[in-house]
Amino acid sequence: MTNSSEKPSPKKATPANCLVGSLISGSLGYALYTLTASIIHSFATKPLSSSNPLVLRIGSLVRTLVMGVASLGTFVFFFVAFGLILLAIQLLLQGEQETEQKKQ
Repeated sequence: MTNSSEKPSPKKATPANCLVGSLISGSLGYALYTLTASIIHSFATKPLSSSNPLVLRIGSLVRTLVMGVASLGTFVFFFVAFGLILLAIQLLLQGEQETEQKKQ
């Protein structure tokens, strides 16, 4: 049995791990982008057909919420992908600085 007080050491971030994560996040972001575009296109081509103002307002509200949530998901995944790319660059630069300091 393992001791419950022992905690596994966290893995260090490497540029390769960051780039793989960025690729995954970017592809999910792209998939959400195409889904968002198709949702918006679908909503634009199919107008609400009702004479009741309450139905029109609720329908408009639901459409706005669906487009907003899809757009937010798209933004989050692309933002994470961008951040991971920047982290990979930072780790590469720090690694180069450490090797230069060891040489001196």
